[in-house]
Amino acid sequence: MNMSRPAPAVTVLGVNYPPEPTGISPYTGAMTRGLTRRGYRTHVVTTHPHYPEWRVSPGYGQWSRSEHLDGADVLRLRHYVPRKPSGIRRLLSELSFGARLLAAPLRQPDAVIAVSPALFSSALAALRLKLFHRQTPLIVWVQDLYWLGLRETGQAGGLSSRIIQLTEKWLLSKADRVVVIHDRFADRVSDDFDIPRERIHVVRNWTHLAPTPPIDRAAARAARGWGDEVVVLHAGNMGIKQGLDNVVDAARLAAERGENVRFVLMGGGGERDRLRALGDGIPTLQFIDPLPDAEFSAALTAADILLVNEYPGVSEMAVPSKLTSYFSSGRPVVAATDAKGITADEVRSAGAGVVVPAASPKALLDASLDLGRDHARADQLGANGKRYRETVLDETFAIDSFATLLETLIDGDRARPPRTLASAS
Repeated sequence: MNMSRPAPAVTVLGVNYPPEPTGISPYTGAMTRGLTRRGYRTHVVTTHPHYPEWRVSPGYGQWSRSEHLDGADVLRLRHYVPRKPSGIRRLLSELSFGARLLAAPLRQPDAVIAVSPALFSSALAALRLKLFHRQTPLIVWVQDLYWLGLRETGQAGGLSSRIIQLTEKWLLSKADRVVVIHDRFADRVSDDFDIPRERIHVVRNWTHLAPTPPIDRAAARAARGWGDEVVVLHAGNMGIKQGLDNVVDAARLAAERGENVRFVLMGGGGERDRLRALGDGIPTLQFIDPLPDAEFSAALTAADILLVNEYPGVSEMAVPSKLTSYFSSGRPVVAATDAKGITADEVRSAGAGVVVPAASPKALLDASLDLGRDHARADQLGANGKRYRETVLDETFAIDSFATLLETLIDGDRARPPRTLASAS
């Protein structure tokens, strides 16, 4: 960092932020914390914690609220939180946050990072920057691709999807840099939205779980009420793109066949209530509420198999954030997904598990039983995943890469006068 100038100021805009425990929030929080530790003055504009329950957490919900978390100044803005986040309700939720961003104090930053999702709030923030702060570099940090997601989940077509496609293209085209979380994301952004590759920067996600002392698997299993059955655990959000009907059907098939297996869905999300009703009475299916980090890590370690399940057709819209935590646990992964997709590639690259077709309950059940009974193979795959996490998916490397990108953008803007601490307030 150029020491002749005051510490650069960075504003981060995103709909999700700690203490939300899952999804994008842990990455945005860790990146902000990491930039702060590297000398950046960080300011975050976000919402009140509400995900994955889609309900504002107790103690929050004021029209605006200021906090100081891990060295960053955090401004929380009240926005519309739908109880059932689908279709027009989710759009209105994003737009309500975007409307708040139009007037929110940005503190004259040296650079702005907009996290997408949410697409429409990020687009409104970009519009404000391009109209009134044209000299401020904008980075759009892409965790999911909206248009690709619609196409892969069969929701493309019609005016609304066309608007989403055009909005996403406009947002990415207005960014000075687009940060994506996988090389194949970079290909999609370049090919689908005609963004030059030199403006696309890859920063891999990492595990957001703190290192934990060795976990007694037997004690952790007993704490969860698990016995000698093969435990297949899916942890994280329960939404449309996870396609978790497949897991319910696999559990039902296991019960019909009398198999000694337990499928566990742990977490929250918009599909949880429907899935619970669908799986009512299936003895081989269990639901667990979201857990604090330490208990979450223990549950991952206690399971025999960790499951990534994706809706049929989902191939390149996202890299499941749960994979980084899965790899950290040292347990093997079963991925029920498109064999040619990003998730399958990631599991194979890590050598951390097996891939089975999406929406095939029998294939999921058979693969889980085979791997769950082959302890030597399971341990080897788990060790491979842990090694991959400690090398390829390293948090320090990722944040250093992001910081280097920021430094290049900020120091490359020679037209702006030197900044002072006073002018950034």
